Amino acid sequence: LLQQKFFSNDTENNSNETIHSTKPAVKPTTPAPPTAKPILPMQTGVEAQEEEQSSGLTIFFSLLVIGICIILVHLLIKFKLHFLPESVAVVSLGILMGGFIKIIEFQELANWKEEEMFRPNMFFLLLLPPIIFESGYSLHKGNFFQNIGSITLFAVIGTAISAFIVGGGIYFLGQADVIYKMSMTDSFAFGSLISAVDPVATIAIFNALNVDPVLNMLVFGESILNDAVSIVLTNTAEGCFSRSDNSMVTGWETFLQALGYFLKMFFGSAALGTLTGLISALFLKHFDLRKTPSLEFGMMIIFAYLPYGLAEGIKLSGIMSILFAGIVMSHYTHHNLSPVTQILMQQTLRTMAFMCETCVFAFLGLSIFSFPHNFEISFVIWCIVLVLLGRAVNIFPLSFLLNFFRDHKITPKMMFIMWFSGLRGAIPYALSLHLGLEPIEKRQLIGTTTIIIVLFTILLMGGGTMPLIRLMDIEESQSRRKNKKDINLSKTEKMGNTIESEHLSELTEEEYEAQIYHRQDLKGFMWLDAKYLNPFFTRRLTQEDLLHGRIQMKTLTNKWYEEVRQGPSGSENDEDEAELL
Repeated sequence: LLQQKFFSNDTENNSNETIHSTKPAVKPTTPAPPTAKPILPMQTGVEAQEEEQSSGLTIFFSLLVIGICIILVHLLIKFKLHFLPESVAVVSLGILMGGFIKIIEFQELANWKEEEMFRPNMFFLLLLPPIIFESGYSLHKGNFFQNIGSITLFAVIGTAISAFIVGGGIYFLGQADVIYKMSMTDSFAFGSLISAVDPVATIAIFNALNVDPVLNMLVFGESILNDAVSIVLTNTAEGCFSRSDNSMVTGWETFLQALGYFLKMFFGSAALGTLTGLISALFLKHFDLRKTPSLEFGMMIIFAYLPYGLAEGIKLSGIMSILFAGIVMSHYTHHNLSPVTQILMQQTLRTMAFMCETCVFAFLGLSIFSFPHNFEISFVIWCIVLVLLGRAVNIFPLSFLLNFFRDHKITPKMMFIMWFSGLRGAIPYALSLHLGLEPIEKRQLIGTTTIIIVLFTILLMGGGTMPLIRLMDIEESQSRRKNKKDINLSKTEKMGNTIESEHLSELTEEEYEAQIYHRQDLKGFMWLDAKYLNPFFTRRLTQEDLLHGRIQMKTLTNKWYEEVRQGPSGSENDEDEAELL
């Protein structure tokens, strides 16, 4: 009755408006100035204290979870459980912690529901940028630029193929009433977000097996660019398809709009990140901060995060921008740094990326108990089938096509391992929470299905990669057994034991020119880079600079050594030192 009364009053008001609208129109007045953007209300008093208390507990809970995960990773390394990927162990620990917290809440001993909730904005603003920047900064640039065509084909075309297969399959199965019915926009958005792969276990196995470094770079480079492409595709589905008027625009025009939007996001963001990296190289080349590593390191951190904020502010992809900034800064800017800042930059980025990845995987396990779920068995099974099918259509035809143009052929065995390595990680999970789907049951269904697919690929396919290698690569395993070389899936241990040699190579002007003169095999971009770009953006060192760098490193190591020897646990016995050496 209330609704009928409301609608009857509404119709009366509308009729009155139409009656009044027949009156002669008033002279148009000058348009009012646009209203200013409202300022968000500032919390004060008790509300501010409660918000501060809640934020403090959230920070404490997050740090506590990361600390427990660090202890777990240390135990994996200490007891040499190298067959277990760290992501699998951290997700399993998150599941156990989520179950324990649920029991505490059920017994009404405590309520940590708000603290254990994963916030997508925190992921995109704080956790994801260090992960993406470090992955671009740690690339082996030689193999990357030599194989940029193949990597781009896998990352862009392959990811788009996978997104269309998954999204189209979900849409048509929904139209046939086989699974939950979704619109074309929502189907394509889900297909895009679930196409982001994270083959950490396979890359570690490739490194241990000493496979062709070019093939290793194909998988690694594809996984890095694939994350950014998947995010841009998801933003395209949300931003372009949702704004288009289906009654006025044809399907072909909608596709062209989406393609233009994607190209603008991809190339605009990549150009912004590249430009930022080149500016940072020129800045640190001409402003010599090598004698003050603190200022030098501070400028590197600023230039690292600068393209992300600017790209998001002008409605481009911050992830794509920060990825290319990392690649360019590693290729040019890094060589303008002092040796202390070079090592500090590498270890800081690796530590930040490790903590962010660990936090995301732990909260992924916690999310099983912390979110309301909407589970449909038919939807989950069909999505898993479509994800595996989309990965297969991505890998096998493109690899077969690339073999016509490659000297290093991709064998069918490696194609199968690349298909099997399509693990889903943190990015699909965060993107699923970030989608603004209505009604709420659809959002819960997408979130639940994404969590199940991520856990399925990490726990089953990630855990099964090692037995698969042993079954398919008998000769390699026998030769490895003779050499007593074990496969190590610990990403943290491998990163902690290595310092990139190419990042610490410092050549004088004469040495660099002699190196280029002897390398006549360079062609294409590699020749252009070695001949013109590298000398323009990097600072060629003098013998005095090299001497100052050696003195700086020697002073630091001698200072540490003296403090250790003078400490309470230090040893002054030179014989013990010689025996240890």
